[in-house]
Amino acid sequence: MKQYYFILLSLLCFQISTAQEVTGKIIDSEGLPVPSVNIIEKGTSNGVIGDFDGNFTITVSENATLVFSFLGYQPKEVKVNGQTTINVTLIEGVGLDEIVLVGSRNPKRTITDSAVPVDVLDVAEIASTTGKVEVNEILQYAAPSFNASKQSGSDGADHVVPASLRGLGPDQTLVLINGKRRHQSSLVNIFGTRGRGNSGTDLNAIPASAIKRIEVLRDGASAQYGSDAIAGVINIVLKDNTEGFSGSVTYGAYSTAIGDGWEEKTGETLYNVEGKNRLDGKDKSFDGETVKVDFNYGVDIGQNGGYINFTTELLSKDNTLRPGFSWRKGYGSAGVDSFNFMINTAIPIDDNTEIYAFGGRNFRDTDAYAFSRDSFEDGDNRSVPSLYPDGFTPRITSNITDVSVSAGVKHEMSNGWTIDFNNTFGKNNFHYYVKDSNNASMQDASPIDFNAGGHFLSQNTTGLALNKYFEDTMSGLSLAFGMEYRTENFGIFAGEIASYSLYDENGVPITNPATQIVATDSNGDALPGGSQGFPGYSPDNEVDRSRTNYGIYIDSELNVTDDFLVGGALRFENYSDFGETFNFKLASRYKLLDDALAIRGSISTGFRAPSLAQLYYNLIFTNIVAGESIPSLLSANNSTVTKAFGIEDLKEEKAFNASVGFTFNTGGFTATIDGYLIDVKDRIILTDNFTDQAILGPLNVDAAQFFANGVDTQTTGLDIVLSYKTTLGANGNLNINLIGNLNDLKIDSINTPEFEGSSMTDEEAQLRFFSPFSQAYLEAAAPKYKFGLNLGYSINKFNINATLTQFSEVILQDFQWVDSPPTTFAEADALKLVATDTYEARLVADISLGYKFTEQLNLTIGANNLFNTYPSSQFDGWSDQGGLADSVQMGSDGRYIFSRLGFSF
Repeated sequence: MKQYYFILLSLLCFQISTAQEVTGKIIDSEGLPVPSVNIIEKGTSNGVIGDFDGNFTITVSENATLVFSFLGYQPKEVKVNGQTTINVTLIEGVGLDEIVLVGSRNPKRTITDSAVPVDVLDVAEIASTTGKVEVNEILQYAAPSFNASKQSGSDGADHVVPASLRGLGPDQTLVLINGKRRHQSSLVNIFGTRGRGNSGTDLNAIPASAIKRIEVLRDGASAQYGSDAIAGVINIVLKDNTEGFSGSVTYGAYSTAIGDGWEEKTGETLYNVEGKNRLDGKDKSFDGETVKVDFNYGVDIGQNGGYINFTTELLSKDNTLRPGFSWRKGYGSAGVDSFNFMINTAIPIDDNTEIYAFGGRNFRDTDAYAFSRDSFEDGDNRSVPSLYPDGFTPRITSNITDVSVSAGVKHEMSNGWTIDFNNTFGKNNFHYYVKDSNNASMQDASPIDFNAGGHFLSQNTTGLALNKYFEDTMSGLSLAFGMEYRTENFGIFAGEIASYSLYDENGVPITNPATQIVATDSNGDALPGGSQGFPGYSPDNEVDRSRTNYGIYIDSELNVTDDFLVGGALRFENYSDFGETFNFKLASRYKLLDDALAIRGSISTGFRAPSLAQLYYNLIFTNIVAGESIPSLLSANNSTVTKAFGIEDLKEEKAFNASVGFTFNTGGFTATIDGYLIDVKDRIILTDNFTDQAILGPLNVDAAQFFANGVDTQTTGLDIVLSYKTTLGANGNLNINLIGNLNDLKIDSINTPEFEGSSMTDEEAQLRFFSPFSQAYLEAAAPKYKFGLNLGYSINKFNINATLTQFSEVILQDFQWVDSPPTTFAEADALKLVATDTYEARLVADISLGYKFTEQLNLTIGANNLFNTYPSSQFDGWSDQGGLADSVQMGSDGRYIFSRLGFSF
């Protein structure tokens, strides 16, 4: 096969032609010369550099294709076809003059013209130089206020990483694909994770190799785009290229070396230290081996700009294992085997009408370790001695399927109005399987693998949008209005009976506690039921709920003069399950210094409807409360348990956003600095555990948690994006970027309900409703600051890229709050002195080297987290995730070494 590959490559690169001299001049869109442009004969090493006035001369074959490229401009290919003079106009690139789809419905709005901050990220370039294989990883280091870190020991959140903008919740950022709403995951983040009580969009279900660019709108946009856009909007633009076949193969692995002295620091016996004592019984220097193979193919359809673009992506990543305590021998990030398929197409019917469609399917088989169970001899009756004489570490695995399809038609009418009619459907199905586990109450008859059931969420959005740009109204008026109708459906489906049932002494599932006796161990203690690690959903948990909503909006921008822009939006929405909401947005921008400097700002109101999962999710599970393992209930918002505690019906979150900033653009330097303030009222949270038997006793529940509109928060911050591009030497190009975010989230008030009939004191009620443990998780949703410096240099066939990312310290409260919950403020103050975990500020360095063998073949090697940096705290064994660190900053996987081979035909 290798021989055939090299023969094919040689045939593609081979040319028989007659040499000729070509001269010409290169200018920009304003007619000014572009100096020092790279001109290369495609498929060869033959090339020249244009002079200061944009002139060039090159000798090439008469059938050659010339490639013109320069940083800050879109590359351009021109076929010679026997021409001796070729003049070229280069258009400014993504970083400067790309038309953006978010933040404005003005079809002429560019990044530097926008009244609100928008980042535009070239995903293909980032992926090729960093070795990062998933969208969350790419955004974490490329967008200033985006944050996502891999979880461990957090049940479903190990498999779907929660992500956020500006430190707000994962469900307060709206995700679009090609400008159309993307469905969320059906997962609700619950255990030991960021975004507790929230559902977010699974960005990693979208193959990075299918993405042309990502636009990140860092501004409240509920009035423009609807619910979920409090923190901003992430718009993923799919590839539409038609250059044929391209792809890449990436391989990488994580170093298991973490340094010495860990056991001495903790005073505990640790597992998985330096790759030893691993659950698989093997010593390893590397783990988390990652292989990614992706292919993209694009081709023209017809003669009027039609196209179809296909992407397939295969990703396989093994688990990582890092130091953990005896109760957490499987601490590390989850493994995943994933297959993605994505298609994007547009077919012109005539000069004014286009049919378009896009969508795909993502399937993931994931694998994560749960908390360990000791042996029965060590006093843990959750282990069946005949199955696991030495105890066991269960694995929570899942099959996650995301499907989506969007189709529509665009038509430009004779009066200049453009109409866009679209329907988008998406569904997420999350199915749990628990392996290497047991149901202790079944004793020797217990299976070790369980089908634990799962949940699903589907969404269908039908929209009609009209917009027109009026050239002759002042200096230009953009007017858009439209309507959307959305249906959502959330459900929970049960697992097999052994995954959730408690069995009696005769090995029969208990259905009548009055007549059946729970199975006991040799000490006479009751044995726990359900699959250990993750209990299955029972028929009592099953739900199938739907709702509808419709929205009507108007969005406009007026260029009062060439320098002065004002914009506004109004939106009305009505939900079938909680009512109506009305929101507005105002924005403005003013240019100074011959358009080099612009001042901009906006104010808006926002909202987020409670998700169906927050309304109806429920689960009976085993939790640790006051040092004991007890059956617990996460109670649905409409249940009798919830009402008995005085928790009210969920209502929408309400927000007020304000931002002010400036942009500066001169030569190869651009800068955007934007400050923001976001007030959110009635944020939905997941409460702490309630064990008040005055209420729970008659309901046969030992502990309960609830979703509630529990807190009001205020977030203030500053986003910084600086970029400089220039030539360095005859053939070198230098690119310097600095991104930064300063973020401070404060809890203004905790909206503790009145617990009538409860025996709890007011202090205990407040601490049980939303304790400092949960408050710290909310406040640490994003680091206090994050700065990233990217340095890129290319010369001829070589390129080198280095990134330095500085994370601030993170302060959390550890698991002592759950193990021994305080009942008075005095006890809480005393606990804070010993339960505060401070993760020190950390600097992470990434580096990569690239070499372009030909225009069709290139190789990149590098290391992310080059110096093997880990989060650092006092290591007292109380981390929420059972390892030496919680999920903070850069995560706990360490150094990642990678290589990537890219190719095209």
